[in-house]
This record gives sequence, structure tokens and C-alpha cells, in this order.
Amino acid sequence: MPAPTPSPQPELLRNRLPTLFEVLSRRTRPPVDLFSFYIYMRDQQRSVDYLDFWLDVSQHMSLCRHYVRELRRSVLIGTPDMDKAGSKRSSAILENIGDMSHPAAGPSMYATEKEKDQDAQMSAFLREEQQAHDSPHESTGTSHPSGTFSTPQDPTSDSNSPARTVSRQDIRASAEKILYTFLLPGAEREIILPGSITQDVTTSIEEFGRDDPEVFDVAKDYVFQAMERDAFPGFLRMKALGNLIPPTLILRLIVGLLSIFGGFWAAFVLIFLDMDRLTRCWLILPFTLGVYFLASYQYSLDPVLALLGLSEYTPFSFSRIREPYIRKLLAKRSLMVLAVTALVDAALCILFILVPGKRL
Repeated sequence: MPAPTPSPQPELLRNRLPTLFEVLSRRTRPPVDLFSFYIYMRDQQRSVDYLDFWLDVSQHMSLCRHYVRELRRSVLIGTPDMDKAGSKRSSAILENIGDMSHPAAGPSMYATEKEKDQDAQMSAFLREEQQAHDSPHESTGTSHPSGTFSTPQDPTSDSNSPARTVSRQDIRASAEKILYTFLLPGAEREIILPGSITQDVTTSIEEFGRDDPEVFDVAKDYVFQAMERDAFPGFLRMKALGNLIPPTLILRLIVGLLSIFGGFWAAFVLIFLDMDRLTRCWLILPFTLGVYFLASYQYSLDPVLALLGLSEYTPFSFSRIREPYIRKLLAKRSLMVLAVTALVDAALCILFILVPGKRL
């Protein structure tokens, strides 16, 4: 029995790390939301074109669903006798699709059997309609000309597709935009896919005139699996197990090393000048600062900021941690990092403050 379609709203009771599909379908909250993943793909992975391709294909799917859903409603209301509506085959497909209420366009492995069946019927209808448009002598009756169909907005729709009316030209333009932007050799934002996938998509769109969502299914699934394998684990490590980004970590490493070096230098100077232990207590400052910053670098986590519920997006720009499980996870790690910091700091301070001095 297929699992029910998950809610498009953030799941606040999730007691685990989110999946990539949940992030892409906007069911998570900061710092593991889609916006955070987009920034990560742009600034860290340097492969945001793959994510943009996924988002554009998902938007193309939403356009197709919106177009077919509104066309179906219009035909069912305006032509109750489906045999009178143009192509009987197209009309039958349109009637059997049902209400496509699933809002998220995901990879094939996450779709329920109902969603797969509806999407397949939707693609079949779009191909049938395109063939009828390319062969006008085969289409008679009162069917709507392809590309000129107009529908009212549906304010009750729970789809994330555009609220405005979608024409067939919009769908065609969307498919061509994806092809020319991401897939053709030398494209503005070309992504690297297996040659067979790129060739199949190019042939389907340019030679066969297809613009239905199934054209991009294989490419979309390939990109999803690549992001899930190569990018998403690093994103979770950075955002779910830490709250700092690489440029800030490098800065903390430099400051931490300088502070530790300064602490050791000052400690040996004070010892060999035979300064009293009260004066040597000032060593607590450089040692604490150095150990804290080095621990932050080691664990990619600023424990104080994490306990305050803050996560870094861009250098020195922070936002609230709103995913409950991530907030609890970072709080636990923060306490552990603070304990390690306090232990190492105490050991260094006790060693260099209590050791007997000897003037050289």
C-alpha cells in the first residue's frame, strides 16, 4: 500500500535529520531549509547549477500540473459529454487523471503509486494534445486549440504552481529554457550529465517537439542522486552538526593559533622572570581564547552561539535555528565542546600558573 503524500508544511515533530527530498520540497526549517542548502551549493560546493536545474524542472512539473488540472476542470464543467470534446482519447485521459493534489515534485523513488500514475497520464495527455496540434486534420469538434487555452485562477488550490493562468506556450517555453540553459553543450550554465541522458532529452524536445514532464525524469533523478550522494552529507555536517562556515573557521584557526602561541610565550616569560602567581593568572585570557577558537575550528561549532540558537549563513551573518531536532542536537554538542574547552584550558592554566618560577 503506498505511503500517504507528506505534508508540504514543515514537520516540527521530526526526531531525526531531514532527508534531501524533505529539504527540496520545503518541509524543513532553518538551518536545514532550502535557502540554506542553496547557499551551501553556491558557496561551498560551487555547483548551484545542479540545484537550479532541479528547481526549474520541479517548476516545469508544477506548470504542467496547473495547466492540466485547470483544463480538466474546464472540460468537465463545459463539456459534460466527453465524446464531443475533440480527441476522445485525450478526453478520456484527461477525465481519468483525477485531482492532482500532490504539491511537491520529487524524484521517482519518492513518489507514491498514485502520483506516478497521475504524472504518467498527465504526460500522456500533453503528448496527445501536442500531436493533435501538430496534425490539425486529426482534430475536430470543440477542443481548445493548443496554447490558447485560458482558465480562471483557483484560489483554493494547494499546489505550489503559479496562481496565474498557464498556456501551452508557457509549458513549451519552460521546457526549452531548461534545455538551452542547462543541457546543450556550451550552454550558459551547462551541467555535466551522462551523454545518453542529454542526447535523449535534446532529441525529445527539439526533434519530437515534446514538453511533457517525463522528458526530464531521468535527468532529474540523476541530479537528485548526485546531490544526495555528493553534497547533502556535507550540508548536514555543516548545518546540523555545526553552525559555522569555512571562511569563519579559517579565521578562528588563525586567531586560535596566535592566541595559544601568545599564551605560551607570555607563560615562559613570566616563569623565567619569576613573576608571582597572581600576575601569571592573566594567562587565563590568551589560553581561554585560543582553546575556545581552536575547539570551534575542530568541531565547526561555536558553542555559545549555538546555545543562543544562532547559525551562520554567510560570514558574520547569523539567523535563528528553527528546526527543533537540530536545535537540541547542537545544544548537546555545544555542552560537550564547552566541557572539552574548559578541561584543556584549566590544564594549561594550572600548569603554567602553579609551576615554580626561576629567574634566568
